[in-house]
Parts: sequence; C-alpha cells; structure tokens
Amino acid sequence: MTISRFTRRAVMGMVAAAGLAAPIAAQADVDLSGKTVEWVIPFSETGGSAKWANFFAPLLSQELPGNPTVVVKFMPGAGSTKGANWFQQQKNGDGTLLFGTSGSTQFPYLLGDPRVRYEYKDWNPVMASGTGGVAYLNAEDGKKFDGSANNLKDTDFIYGSQGATRLDLVPLLAWKMLGMKVEPVFGIKGRGDGRLMFERGEANIDYQTSSGYVKGSADLVAEGKAVPMMTWGSLDENGNIVRDPTFPDIPTFKEVCEATDGCETSGEAWDAWKAFFIAGFPAQKIAFLPAGTPQEVIDTYVKAFDAVRNRDDFPTISSKRVGKYKVYVGDEAKAAVKTATTVPDSAKAYVKTWLKEAYGVELK
Repeated sequence: MTISRFTRRAVMGMVAAAGLAAPIAAQADVDLSGKTVEWVIPFSETGGSAKWANFFAPLLSQELPGNPTVVVKFMPGAGSTKGANWFQQQKNGDGTLLFGTSGSTQFPYLLGDPRVRYEYKDWNPVMASGTGGVAYLNAEDGKKFDGSANNLKDTDFIYGSQGATRLDLVPLLAWKMLGMKVEPVFGIKGRGDGRLMFERGEANIDYQTSSGYVKGSADLVAEGKAVPMMTWGSLDENGNIVRDPTFPDIPTFKEVCEATDGCETSGEAWDAWKAFFIAGFPAQKIAFLPAGTPQEVIDTYVKAFDAVRNRDDFPTISSKRVGKYKVYVGDEAKAAVKTATTVPDSAKAYVKTWLKEAYGVELK
C-alpha cells in the first residue's frame, strides 16, 4: 500500500467514524457513587499526557453516574512501556481503573520493540483525542531561524528524549531530514522533563505536544527564552498537511522542509515521517478500560465522555488547556485506535533502518 493510499484510507476512516458512528448506547445501571477512579498515565507528572488527563478528569467525574472522584496517577518508566505492560495484566472491570496512552506507547508497539508486552486489541477504548506538537529553539539559535533550517545546520543541538522508538521519533526524523545535528540525551521519563532540561540550559532544542506547549513552553516564548520553529501540522479531510489549528501562526514541518536546502517532501523519508505522524498525532492520546470490562461499564464511560465533549463550554476550555482537536468516543474511538496502530510496512522498514544506523537501535 502506498503512503498516499494509506493516508486517504486513514483519514477517510476516521472521518467516516466521526460522521456515521452509531448513537451512543443508553446508559446501563452502573453506579459509581462513593468510588474512586484511578486514571493511570505511564509518564511523569510534568508532560502533555499529564495535562491532558488532569484536564479531562474533573469533567469526567461530573458526567459519570454517582460522580466518583477521578484521580490521575503516574507510572513512568521505559518510555511508557512499563505502565502499558502493567495495564495489560489488569482485569479490574468495575469501572474504577482507566489507562491513558500516547504516541510514545503506540510507536514501540508498531516497531516491535522487545520491551512491549501489551496488545492494544485486548483493551477497550472509550475516548481518543488528537493533538499537535511544537518544536522550538533557545533564544540565541532562534535568531538564526528564518523559516528554513539553512542557518541551523552548523549548530550542535542537544535534545532531552524519552527514546528513539517513542513519539520523539517524529521530531528526531524531522530534524535529520532538515540536515540538523541534533544529539538526543535518552532516558527522560516524560516530555515535561525535556522542557526542564531546556529551561536549565542542558538542552538547546525541544518539542512538546500541544497541551505541554500551551501550559508550559508558551511562557518561555513569551519571556523571550524560546523561539517556536515549527509544528507537525494537522490533516485536512483529504489527508494533506495544513497548519495546526491551535498554532496557526507557526509554520509546519512541511513548510520548513520545503524552504530548506536538501529537504524533500516526497520520497522514502517523507513517506515514513508522514506515516508515523499520522499514527502518532491525529489520535494521539487514548483512554482505555481494561480487558474483560463488562459492556455496561464501557457504555457508561462512552456516554460520559460524549457528554464531556458536548458541553457548551468545551470548545473554549479545551482550547486553552489541550488545544483545538477532535475528541472521539465509542465506535469513533475504536476507528481512531486502528489508525493509530497501523503503519505501512515500507515506513516501518525505513524507520528501523534509520534507527539502527543513527542510534544503534536494532529491532526485528
């Protein structure tokens, strides 16, 4: 399957799911009064996934029957595979356990990382939401940025990374395609820790997902300590990359690539980058109930998340906390998960070869 066909099918599949999904099931007799729901996030408390879950948690509490307390807990380690492996073993189907993943959980699964002991098909998705990402430079190097990377190619950049097989794959491959020299320091537990490295001067380039950028990095820009370089963009209904609706004034990677000598927006590298961008961002953060959860509990959560996204004030409050992106529930969420866990073999092959050559990461 070519990347263009894959893109069209992925986008049209999600659009169809959003427009043709069956009505939300009637709420079954599930009562969570007096209960505490633990929403486990497999990253540190400083990153975008933490901000995403902390935004939705109180809204979910208001919509679940019995208004249980929803507490966000963190289980960082191994770029989220530690928490995902733990969740795979959970059989708590009473509605008091929720798990949140991101692209950094999806990518190791897609690439066959040997640390992966989890299977997305076993879990029950109840909500998925898209996000974007912003790459930015320190103030000194930001002065050299003119919409292209031509004046940045001689600079030695340091970047705090969760790992080359995580969501960081998207910025690392983008910078490589731009001809930039970016040295990742692997091992951080969340993108918020990467931002802290940048703030301390231990890194001079960084990237955050939209929620992390809005609630943290944007302040650095306002203070003159950082300069936005590019977003990854967003997909229109035809699968074309367009400007991110949350950051319409920041150019996309595609625009920066087109302006940079030697960077191509066609061919093997571009096809691989775009495939992993599609897998990692349009349905980037997903909430799951464990395997074995009764259907009435699943239906209760789907209805609750549907009520959250249909609040009159949701567009306003979400744009300020997590960005302007679609929220999928029920059958829409299932379609989004399928898109997020499907990448053409050609893209996987390219990325695996690049990971081995660039970082010595060998995957079967």
